[in-house]
Amino acid sequence: MLVPLDIEPVLPNFGAECSGLDLTGPLSPEDIKAITDAMDRYGVCIYRNTGLTDAQHVRFSRNFGYLEKVPVKEGQKLRLPFRELFDASNLTLEGNITRDPRAIEYRKGDRLWHTDSAFMRKRTSYSLLLAHEVPRKGGATYFADTRSAYEDLPQTMKERLEGLVGVNSLWWSRKLAGADIAEEEIDRSFKAKHPLVHNHRGSGRKALFIAAHTMDIEGMPHEEGRALIRELIEHCTQPQYTFRIHYRPGDLVIWDNLCSMHRGGEFDYENEKRDMRRTTVREGTEPHTMDEPEDDPFTELFAHIPRTVDFAGRARSSRSR
Repeated sequence: MLVPLDIEPVLPNFGAECSGLDLTGPLSPEDIKAITDAMDRYGVCIYRNTGLTDAQHVRFSRNFGYLEKVPVKEGQKLRLPFRELFDASNLTLEGNITRDPRAIEYRKGDRLWHTDSAFMRKRTSYSLLLAHEVPRKGGATYFADTRSAYEDLPQTMKERLEGLVGVNSLWWSRKLAGADIAEEEIDRSFKAKHPLVHNHRGSGRKALFIAAHTMDIEGMPHEEGRALIRELIEHCTQPQYTFRIHYRPGDLVIWDNLCSMHRGGEFDYENEKRDMRRTTVREGTEPHTMDEPEDDPFTELFAHIPRTVDFAGRARSSRSR
């Protein structure tokens, strides 16, 4: 007997609280279709009190495509038991609150509006973030609807955006958040190019693909391109396109990076634990196409980083060079 997926929209066209399915066990093709149909419709779906373990989180996520792996170097230890789990916490390997100013500085970039992995050549479709421990106050995630925002643009702006390509860099977003990285070093580092407007495969609607990682627009002078990027982000993040999620342990949120932006909310980073773990689905490996590639692009990216950034992606102060 099929269990229906109960859906309560957050905004009319964006975000939904979903219930009625046990995500800890095997799912039928009909269950998976119900989940992906809800994602195509709403872009962000919240499942409360899932009871998922790390292993179940990874297994559930595999229903939706190939999972990217955390970058590692030889001899490096990871806090989490699976390389498919990206550590989105403020914790050390031992599970204590980090006091490392470089780690704190690096994580500030997560509080800018962004899309996961826009700085990679192969984009991310779904991100699946599971709350394990949350602060008593703050620590929400904010989401923005880039489909409705695009549809509401004036026709003149839509025509202006046609064919434009964004240039994306992880290190650029870290610089915007305050990391001391020279722009010359960013220019020498890897950058990914993606159209500013694309057709969202799941819904057939057009969406903007732009956020804090987007440093330039191909063929445009820096000043002009960056002004346009800021204008588009400000447009997408108006109140009518946004909402936030407050977590309890066990809550899972799935978002589609190809039709949304998100940012982390403030909390007492130095005194409150926030243990969040994320799986990341590669675009083009959607459900039932489970041919897993042999490449490891995140490790490759972090093998060639600006000299002012350590392997963990944390910017060093110019004074420590």
